[in-house]
Amino acid sequence: MPVTQRFGEGHRILVSGGAGFVPSHTVDALLARGCEVVAIDNFITGSRDNVAHLAGEPRFTLIEADLTEGLPPLPGRFDAILHMASPASPTDFTKLPMEILKVGSIGTMALLERAVEDAARFLMASTSEAYGDPLVHPQPESYWGNVNPNGIRSVYDESKRFSEAATMAYHRFHGLDTAIVRIFNTYGPRMRPDDGRAIPTFIDQALRGTPLTVQGTGAQTRSITYVDDLVRGILLLLDSREPGPINCGTEHEITMLDLASLIVRLAGSDSPIELVERAPDDPEKRRPDLTLARQKLGYEPQVGPEEGLSRTIDYFRTLSNASQ
Repeated sequence: MPVTQRFGEGHRILVSGGAGFVPSHTVDALLARGCEVVAIDNFITGSRDNVAHLAGEPRFTLIEADLTEGLPPLPGRFDAILHMASPASPTDFTKLPMEILKVGSIGTMALLERAVEDAARFLMASTSEAYGDPLVHPQPESYWGNVNPNGIRSVYDESKRFSEAATMAYHRFHGLDTAIVRIFNTYGPRMRPDDGRAIPTFIDQALRGTPLTVQGTGAQTRSITYVDDLVRGILLLLDSREPGPINCGTEHEITMLDLASLIVRLAGSDSPIELVERAPDDPEKRRPDLTLARQKLGYEPQVGPEEGLSRTIDYFRTLSNASQ
C-alpha cells in the first residue's frame, strides 16, 4: 500500500549532520517538498560545499554546532528530527573513533530528548554495519548480526547499534514516534574522494590513471545504492508510521573486483587493478532483504549501477577539473 506524504509545506524539520553526503541530499528533498529545514553540522566530515547552493534559500538554516556538547539554542518546535550525523567511512574509524562513539551516544540522546519535548517524529539513520560480517544472506531486519565488538570497525557498528537501542527505548518508554532505517552501501555526488570507501576510491584512482586498489581477492560483495534511491526510501519511512528497523538499499550485489572493472570501463580509464591487503573485519557479503521495505513502504530502487556510477564519475571529473 503506498505511503501518504506526511511531511511537506508548513512542516519544520531538523537534520543532524546536514552538510554530509547523504544528509545534504535529504535536505534538498525535504526543501523540494516545501519543508523548512534546519541543519546542524560540526564539519569534521561534512562540507559547506554540499549545501552552498542553498545559501539564498529562506527555508534553510545551517548551524555549526557539535551535538556531543549539547544542542545549541533552537527556538521553535520541530515536526520531525532526522539524526544522520556520524563519520561513516573506513578512514574515520581510526581517525575519529571518539567522535563516532560520542555522536552515536551523547548526540543520539540529546536529539531524542528534543524529540520528546517537541512531540516530533524521530528518524534514526542506522546502517547495514549493524549486521557486521553477516552469517545470514541476504540480511533481513530480524537478523541480529555478527559484529566484532572490539575490532577497528566496532566504534561505528556499536555506536549505531546503541543508537538503535536508545531509539527503541524512547519509543517504548515515552511513546515517541520513531523510525530506524538501516542504510546499505550508498554512493553518488558529494562523496569525499579520500573517504576510504570503495567507490570514491576507485573513481579517483581511475580518473588519475593510477592502479585501482582492490582489497583481498576482490571476491567480497556489496550491494550498491545510488543516493537518490536511498533518499526516496528514507522519506517514505519518515512519512509512514513504521518504527522499523527497515533496510534501505538495492539488490545490485557486485564483487569488488567486478565493481573496479566496471568503474574503469565507465570512466574510460586504462588503470590496472591491483590486489592489496584486506582490512580487518571487512564483511564478506552484504545485500539487504528488501521484503519489509516493499511491503510497508512500497519502496523500489530505480537507478541501476551503470547509470548511477556514470553520474558519480561525472561529478568526480568535475571536481578534478575544478582543482586544476
